[in-house]
Amino acid sequence: MADKKNTCSFCGRSDKEVTVMLTGINGCICNDCVEQAMQVLRDAGLESTPSRNNHDHQLDVDFTKVPKPTEIKEYLDRYVIGQDDAKRFLAVSVYNHYKRLAQSTVKIGDDVDIEKSNIIMVGTTGTGKTLLARTIARLLDVPFCIVDATVFTEAGYVGEDVESILSRLLQAADWNVERAERGIVFIDEIDKIARKSDNPSITRDVSGEGVQQGLLKLLEGSIVNVPPKGGRKHPDQDYVHVDTRNILFICGGAFDGIEKKIAQRLNTHTVGYNNVRATRRIDPKNLMRYVSPTDLKSFGLIPEIIGRLPVLTYLNPLDREALHRILTEPKNSLVRQYTKIFQMDGVALSFDDEALDFIVDKAMEYKLGARGLRSIMESIMVTAMYELPSSGKKKFKVTKKYAEAELEKNNSLAEEKSK
Repeated sequence: MADKKNTCSFCGRSDKEVTVMLTGINGCICNDCVEQAMQVLRDAGLESTPSRNNHDHQLDVDFTKVPKPTEIKEYLDRYVIGQDDAKRFLAVSVYNHYKRLAQSTVKIGDDVDIEKSNIIMVGTTGTGKTLLARTIARLLDVPFCIVDATVFTEAGYVGEDVESILSRLLQAADWNVERAERGIVFIDEIDKIARKSDNPSITRDVSGEGVQQGLLKLLEGSIVNVPPKGGRKHPDQDYVHVDTRNILFICGGAFDGIEKKIAQRLNTHTVGYNNVRATRRIDPKNLMRYVSPTDLKSFGLIPEIIGRLPVLTYLNPLDREALHRILTEPKNSLVRQYTKIFQMDGVALSFDDEALDFIVDKAMEYKLGARGLRSIMESIMVTAMYELPSSGKKKFKVTKKYAEAELEKNNSLAEEKSK
């Protein structure tokens, strides 16, 4: 019988039957049981994160390999049509974020610290805010995550805490805290947490101003206790400490109705010849280009959060020409996507120019931006996608007549279901 001191307290095997035996004061454990214990911790999500004191030199940013702003914009141009101003702002913000991460390795001879400039993008639905964020994520060499602000509420209410933003960033960084602290977060639908009203109410604004107050510490930069499992359902778990000072935050929102606030501000003083001339120079079809921090405050964002988002840019509404280009030109254009779908069944798909014009006209009519193009294309192509895979046909051409008939048929079915 093996000596108790040389026997694993878990599996009972002796030191001669295992590779390594770790001995303690009152027991032993073999290498196989250690590996099994680690696997149990991984499955439970309790595996310890890398120590903050062990600096990984591979995390240092090699500034010579960082893409320049013009290169970032050129990359965005392949996937996103138009929106040149927003692309330039985004490219500069991301490039400066890399500079900020590399400032410890690039010695210039002074003690100046580069502060981060969080950015907010304003634009109507379907103009490409989320697409810009998703596209630039492919290019970046830092952790990147996209979160939706509509799910956040104040602490103690049903919903998610703002700290869950950092939980998703940690996931994108494979739970490496140091990498996550150099990441970029895109907060979508930031307008949905606007203050509902300036008037006091008997009900709390738990998903509005309260959430904005919670975001302040994240945007400004502080040590945040992040629950790795989401917090509220696991109150006894250990927290991960994340420093947000080097995390770049990019916010986007449609701000539906902010045009009225902009129009009111631009037309506040209309007395005098010079003011009349200035009013004439304003483009009434694209008031979003004149957006200012004052308009965001009028819409319902608190001044503190506006001050922590110093870079403000806008996205232009999509006109007919832009929608036509979106339909055909980008690498991920809808025409190329549907062509690939049919190619996988051995069918060569093509579109008439008149059919494409019809789709664009309908998208302009629906006023849903680029998202409207996909809903229209789905309605037109659903019958073909259902029948052609088993028909044996090798070619299929979408004409204007076919598109009109399919769209009318699907709209009629929708109207019948709604009755």
